[in-house]
This record gives sequence, C-alpha cells and structure tokens, in this order.
Amino acid sequence: MTCILQLGPLSKKFDRTLAAEHEVLPIWQADAEALLAEHAQRIEVVVTAARYGCSAALIERLPRLRAVCSFGVGYDSIDVAAARSRDILVSNTPEVLNDCVADLAFGLLIDCARQMSRGDRLVRAGNWGQGHLPLGHKVSGKRLGILGLGRIGAAIAKRSSGFEMQVRYHNRRPVTDSAYAYEASLHDLARWCDFLVVACPGGEVTRNLVDRSVLDALGPQGVLINVSRGSVVDEPALVSALQDGRLGGAGLDVYAHEPQVPAELLELPNVVLLPHIGSATEETRLAMEGLVLDNLRAFLERGEMLTAV
Repeated sequence: MTCILQLGPLSKKFDRTLAAEHEVLPIWQADAEALLAEHAQRIEVVVTAARYGCSAALIERLPRLRAVCSFGVGYDSIDVAAARSRDILVSNTPEVLNDCVADLAFGLLIDCARQMSRGDRLVRAGNWGQGHLPLGHKVSGKRLGILGLGRIGAAIAKRSSGFEMQVRYHNRRPVTDSAYAYEASLHDLARWCDFLVVACPGGEVTRNLVDRSVLDALGPQGVLINVSRGSVVDEPALVSALQDGRLGGAGLDVYAHEPQVPAELLELPNVVLLPHIGSATEETRLAMEGLVLDNLRAFLERGEMLTAV
C-alpha cells in the first residue's frame, strides 16, 4: 500500500475512504517530529488542503515524495517551486467550486448594498422602529469590476447579467474572446466600478495588490468584495479606508491571518464578515473530496494528475 502523509482532517467519510485504500499517517494525531523521523523515508504522497499547505521544508524532509494532492483551488500555501524542482506533481480541485464561490460573492455584494446583515442585527436587537437603518444602494444596473477573470471570476460575471450590470475586469493580460471590457489598470477599474470583486489567485505575485491607492480609487461610495485570498488586500489599508469613510463598505470571506480578524473590522457596521465559507456547501465539498481521490488514483495508476497545478 502507498504510504500517505495526511496533513489535516477533511470529512470523516473522506478520511475513512483514504485510510481504507492506503497506509495513511495523520500528522495531526501524532507527534509530528517523531512521525517524520520514523516514516519520512517511506512517504510517497502528501494529502493536504489549502489551509494546511505543504512547505519547502516538509518537501525536503520526504526523499521519496512523488505527489501532493490538495483539497481546494488555491495553492499559494504549497511551495510549488520546491515540488517542481524535484518533479513532484501537485494537484488542486478547480472548477467544482466555481458556482458556490460565485454565489457567495454575489450574496456578499447584495448584502453590502442592501444592508441585509445590518438590518438583521437591528431586528434581532429589538430596535426596529427605534434604531435608524440608513438607505442602501440599488444593485441592478450598477458597474461591476472583477479583479481576476479566471474560472470563478467568469462565473461571477455571468451572474451579473441577471442584474443588468456593466462588467469590466483586470488581469495581467486580456482574456481571449471575453465578452467583457478589459481594464489594463487596476486603478482605472476601481475608479470606474461601484463594486470591486477580488477573485484572483493569492501568493506573492498578488500580495497587497489592492492597496490604499486602489481603495481610494474605489472611493467613499464603492464596495470591496473579497472571495479570493486575504493576502491580495492590504488589510491595514482596508481598515483605515473604512474607518475614515474613504471606502463605502466591504464584504469579506477571507483575511490576511485566518482565523484572526482585525478587531476594528468587527466594530464597523458597513462590513459583512464571513468565516471563509466560499466552497462550504455539502454538494461542493463532496465534489472537491472526490476530485482529491480521483487525482490520487490517477497518479498511482498512470503517473498523472487530472487537475495538475
């Protein structure tokens, strides 16, 4: 049986299935250093998730490692360069979560515009008829800017058609045959749009890409939605822009140092905060787990990945 190092638990069903088919070493259930000292020479596959990652140091500890199978679309927490330097294959789980993340992005957008969560808090506090809920903003017909027109970004743009929104996007380069207008400058996109949705990959290339200057371009009526990675947005700059009224609002599913959320954000009424649940539906998580297993089986049977990074 293949010796697999599993870096963190997924669902009980997934963990049982994996353990039934392979020799699995669950690192969170043991002394990690002792486990690696005893088994490092035997481990051929690492099964992980975006929240657990796979560091260069760990890869270096595993001389027989041949593959890293990850649960999640993001792979910025995996040192892909270190893996590739040893011809170790890395897979993720794209496509199967596009709809759910796009749904959540639009949910955050509508919530921020119509102040749904804020209204819910007012009613629950017994302040309906006493407290003041400011008027929200219409979503239909507004201008939607998308940072990152990949699979998820395209799904978000598709949903905007039901709201008759104008759509523009910013990527490092234009998307061939896209029906949407391309903005070569992120600042120009932020100045143009009413809602800026962050849907690009995380990692060093995009770290703090949405900085103070971008937030200022979005302006006091603009709303930022982030369903990507917390690292893409300069979090202190975001807090400052919201506190100063230089940004109209924000809907966040991701943060720079999860699960820590800046205390200042918790105090702001014009911010909607979610606990990184973009893919958190039964249907999508089941599909993601299935794809991890399918990638693992394809690698062991044919030496290839179905969704290689």
